Amino acid sequence: MPFQQLNIIEPILKALKHEGYSKPTPIQEQAIPIVLKRRDLLGCAQTGTGKTAAFAIPIIQLLVSDEVQQNFRGEHRGHTHPKPIHALILTPTRELAVQIGESFAAYGRHCNLKHLVIFGGVSQHSQVEALKRGVDILVATPGRLLDLMNQRFVNLSQIKIFVLDEADRMLDMGFINDVQKVIAKIPAKRQTLFFSATMPPIIAKLADTILHEPVRVEVTPPSSTVDAIKQQLYYVTKNDKPSLLIHLLKDTSIQSALVFTRTKHGADRVTRNLEKAGIKSAAIHGNKSQNARQNALNNFKTKQIRVLVATDIAARGIDVDSLSHVINYELPNVPETYVHRIGRTGRAGLTGVAMSFCDAEERGELKDIHKLIGKQIPVVTEHPYPMSADTPFVPAVDNRKRHSNSNSHSKPHSGGSSHKGGGGNAGGKKKFWGKKG
Repeated sequence: MPFQQLNIIEPILKALKHEGYSKPTPIQEQAIPIVLKRRDLLGCAQTGTGKTAAFAIPIIQLLVSDEVQQNFRGEHRGHTHPKPIHALILTPTRELAVQIGESFAAYGRHCNLKHLVIFGGVSQHSQVEALKRGVDILVATPGRLLDLMNQRFVNLSQIKIFVLDEADRMLDMGFINDVQKVIAKIPAKRQTLFFSATMPPIIAKLADTILHEPVRVEVTPPSSTVDAIKQQLYYVTKNDKPSLLIHLLKDTSIQSALVFTRTKHGADRVTRNLEKAGIKSAAIHGNKSQNARQNALNNFKTKQIRVLVATDIAARGIDVDSLSHVINYELPNVPETYVHRIGRTGRAGLTGVAMSFCDAEERGELKDIHKLIGKQIPVVTEHPYPMSADTPFVPAVDNRKRHSNSNSHSKPHSGGSSHKGGGGNAGGKKKFWGKKG
């Protein structure tokens, strides 16, 4: 289906043609008509599916339509005040904010709308001056937005469309209270678009508090993408995971590896173990500063380090075309996350390998993954630290006692965390969401 069939106006179609876009992605095809009907939308889609255009294109069109109607009614005549902000896109990081701003600039190049991106870590002067001149669309990170609101440089009383982007990452990065404060300042009568790559119960509850009769759109990587990746399963005790990871990474054919853990502390622990073994690596998660995350990612992309250890949420912005391996050091709680993880390798027609560790406590997660992908992941038994697939659950203290009595081989006892919270300990958050609006 071409973009023309989505009833998109000619100025935007012209901009899309300039960008080289002819056909919408699945989420764009589903979401754009919903947004154009001014319905609330609940989108479950990861970065890389085209979700930014899925909300940017219809927002531009709706605001242009409103502008035309207001001009026709003469509502702008004699007005000397700056334009009020009519669309707010709230996103967790500077990188995402800039990316979204670039999208609005590209798709709205032939429309008479002004947009502005604001984020912290830089002087507010140029941002304040732009706000004084008036903007139609504001893309913001929570901290800087609240700061400028408190200084009365930002007024959200005229917001018509509110977008909460990367909701699960907002949760992971600790922006809970900030998001709540922003929502309290925007009109209750509005159109809300809510996007999250994963939809655990706490995120679903959040969506329910701010959406009104939403239409749900869910997009996951096609199964063919998963089928094109060589998947491997390693049964291993939790205490043996560090040694198995080191053993595998000593294979120089693993050119680059993205290692996933469930928690921030787990990512740091894995990185320390790898460094002790002489394997250059870096961790990337919500507790790291923006500069530290960017440096780690740049070093990984330029191959100064071979291994990047990340939580699911922090890895959201990672896009490395030539990633050779994904290693699930810990299986995710949400089976769809497994598909998101391994889909980062095997891109652009290249081969990719996904290795997954499974200890006795993770068999439930593995069963859910097998059910989702519709097949069993092939098991690798030829490795130094095998665990039987039917090994019963044994408390951690007994595991240490059992290993201390074994002289078969020496190995460190600092395995990954088995906490059931989401990436970055999101599962441990307290209840925080108030009423709608």
